[in-house]
Amino acid sequence: MYVPPIPILWPANAFNRSDISNATSASTATFVTALAFNAIVFGAELVAFTLLRPWFKAIYEPRTYVPPPSKRVEPLSESLLLWPIAVFKADYRDIIRTNGMDAYFFVRFLRMMTRVFLPIWFFSWAILMPVNSVHTRNGSADGLDQFTFGNVAKDKQNRYAAHIILVYFFTAWIFYNIRREMKAFVIKRQQHLISPAHAKSVQANTLLVTGIPAKYLSKDALYNIFNDLPGGVKKVWINRNLKELPDIYDRRLAACNKLESAETALLKTAAKLRLAAIKKANKQGNSTDAEAAQPLDVVMVSKEQRPQHRLGWIPFVGEKVDTIEWARSEIRICTELLDEGRAVIDNDGLGVRDRSEDPVNEDSVEGETDSKSIGTAGKGQKTKEEAKSYPPINSAFVTFNNQIAAHLAQQSLTHHEPYRMSGKYVEVAPEDVIWANLSLNPYERKIRIAISYAATAALIIFWSIPVAFVGAVSNVYVLCAKASWLAWICGLPKIVVGIIAGILPPVLLAVLMMLLPIVLRLFARFEGIPKYNGLELSLMTRFFIFQVVHSFIIVTLSSGLIKSLPGILDNPTSVPSILANNLPGASTFFLTYITLQGLSGVAGGFLQIVPLIVYYVKLFILGSTPRSVYGIKFGLRSVNWGTTFPGVTLIVVIALGYSIISPIINGLACATFFAFYMLYKYLFLWQYGQPSTGDTGGLFFPKAIQHIFVGLYVQQVCLAALFFLAQNDNKKPSAVPEGALMVVLIVLTAGFNIIINNSYGPLLHSLPLSIKDRMSGATQPTETTRPPPHDKDVQPFVENNEKKEGPANPQPLQSKSADDFGFAHPAVSRPQRTVWLPKDSSGLADEEERACKDAGVDASTQDANINEKGKVDITGYPPDEFEET
Repeated sequence: MYVPPIPILWPANAFNRSDISNATSASTATFVTALAFNAIVFGAELVAFTLLRPWFKAIYEPRTYVPPPSKRVEPLSESLLLWPIAVFKADYRDIIRTNGMDAYFFVRFLRMMTRVFLPIWFFSWAILMPVNSVHTRNGSADGLDQFTFGNVAKDKQNRYAAHIILVYFFTAWIFYNIRREMKAFVIKRQQHLISPAHAKSVQANTLLVTGIPAKYLSKDALYNIFNDLPGGVKKVWINRNLKELPDIYDRRLAACNKLESAETALLKTAAKLRLAAIKKANKQGNSTDAEAAQPLDVVMVSKEQRPQHRLGWIPFVGEKVDTIEWARSEIRICTELLDEGRAVIDNDGLGVRDRSEDPVNEDSVEGETDSKSIGTAGKGQKTKEEAKSYPPINSAFVTFNNQIAAHLAQQSLTHHEPYRMSGKYVEVAPEDVIWANLSLNPYERKIRIAISYAATAALIIFWSIPVAFVGAVSNVYVLCAKASWLAWICGLPKIVVGIIAGILPPVLLAVLMMLLPIVLRLFARFEGIPKYNGLELSLMTRFFIFQVVHSFIIVTLSSGLIKSLPGILDNPTSVPSILANNLPGASTFFLTYITLQGLSGVAGGFLQIVPLIVYYVKLFILGSTPRSVYGIKFGLRSVNWGTTFPGVTLIVVIALGYSIISPIINGLACATFFAFYMLYKYLFLWQYGQPSTGDTGGLFFPKAIQHIFVGLYVQQVCLAALFFLAQNDNKKPSAVPEGALMVVLIVLTAGFNIIINNSYGPLLHSLPLSIKDRMSGATQPTETTRPPPHDKDVQPFVENNEKKEGPANPQPLQSKSADDFGFAHPAVSRPQRTVWLPKDSSGLADEEERACKDAGVDASTQDANINEKGKVDITGYPPDEFEET
């Protein structure tokens, strides 16, 4: 998936700037060059997108035919050149239907920031830019620096009144928009939660409770606690320590994947052999006999040509086995083991009565275990009692008959002891559960939280070490001169040294930036968060902090210090005034960055050149099985909110931080946010498909609002510091009143922040009783059916223009959906995934399907085929998938 790049920012030429006195003019020239270059790239990429869009629907408009009918959109525009108008006129509120609340509020946030910066742009350019530049000059400021706060001459500092007035005006305008948007957020979220389609789902009516004491780990006990709430309890799911069962379930899934690949490879080999035989017969003039001759694998495919692999983890070592026979046996063994474990769970009586007081059998009776049947999941010898017991863990899911009951239970004080049953979560989808984090006790969870955030802080603090190493590698010639023990590097061939200095550093930095979200996400998971969307919410906070520290604060300080260095060295006593004059000049770097994002980043987001190339590369290289073809052709791309939102809110912080200091940034920020708004409105309406099970109902939006406050604090603290550092011709502080007014504004901003959090915070997660009369009544099971097989109006993969790009004849398949399995762990509820084989003309696939079923493996050739050249294609959904309609 391609997202407009949001890289970590580092000051250009910070390591090898030879002439610091030319920094101002150089930075202005750099900005002009970057503006021209990115404008050219912007135009070229948009032209390419305009020309390619009508021909590659799978990349540019997949939502016109891939999703279910209720979530499709009309084609973008039949005109080649009118697509920008179509995107502009499209209703962004339709994103709720196509991609859910998180995507809707992300686009709404971009729309909000466009609206916020529009008047700021106008007034700052009309007032502040003349104030900073007309008939005033401070030092050698020219170029873009003449429009900054630092260009106000020492004898004209009465002009600071304009800065104070406008910063108060801009802050009030931002306060108004924050309150307006938070009010709209709460209303929109509540409307979504109580909508009939959502309110009747299992997700909307279920409460996850963690930290349950042993006394209450039974269905009866939990039923008695929660049944007094409106509508009562519908079902209780006790979570268990399933021991080896999840590993066995994963083994079976891996074996199903391996069997699909091996069966398809066998069919491809047979097709190629048959095609070769036909060609040979054609040369001999007997094609009819050749086409009818020996179609089955036992005849056409020898044992040596059948798919084979070696057992074990070490390559080229281990017993060589027939992959198909091995996978069938592995699936059958795993299914038997899972059935045994499920039978134990069904028959042990747990949940009918409270077994917390039952004595634990600690006798150690040696017993032999069939290592093949237990497989890799069962390690060592266990007593029979241990192997057949799956005790409860301290968490459970409680499904209520009424939605309001789940929200009341989430807000209630459940237990009389500290931390007991205090971890309660609503809006949990079964697919969104992190099962490994359900067994943590409350005290362990608190310790993990402390360790997790300590590790995050350490990562932020010490991140400069690997980045400094990358910077040092880029200056390899300097290293050779300064460190004699590294001189041998410069003795290498020039091409090698060039690779080390020019190619290796950006590659290393790209790898570091790729690893950063992964590491931060692991920290969040270690914390014990029980939901995947909770990981993204936590990652959003961590990644934002990292971005602000390393991509804004450090860059601002380092850029300002570099420009100030000559003056500080010549006159150390003038540090305050020098910093006050030069820190505003660091804004040029951020002007270039925002220009990059608003032009090249947005155009690249439209063009999607990487997904376009990867799509066909994957289809050619990885499209080996029906399931892989289905995933490549009809799997919609998505975004990770934990990294996407901070990239945008970083621009908010940068723009707000410099909105008064360097007002030229306001126009660039407004244009960039509008371009992002157009881009993501297009992406979420015509391209992306966010999974509904991971939707938080928009909870990333209030976090983004808090990031706006961070931008305001940064702006106000910087301005207060600049006012207090300002000096007149007599080297005396000259703007202390203005600095004091900024302190007052900081206090007002903090107060407003507290008011917003206190007033809207309780409404973010739970539903109030005042709207219970608008909620649906009892929970109804969600129906999951396929459209009728020959109903052309609801064919899920036929475009509106009748051009068939995918499966056009879906059939009713499994009767159960994810909601039917409820909150039982997949290892104890899900059936074996159907092995999907492509049907061939020779009948070999039918033979393989029968052989799989004879071996106890569910298989199907439905809606998949392989042609005489061995190319796999599909005409329907996988036989084990469900479609919600």
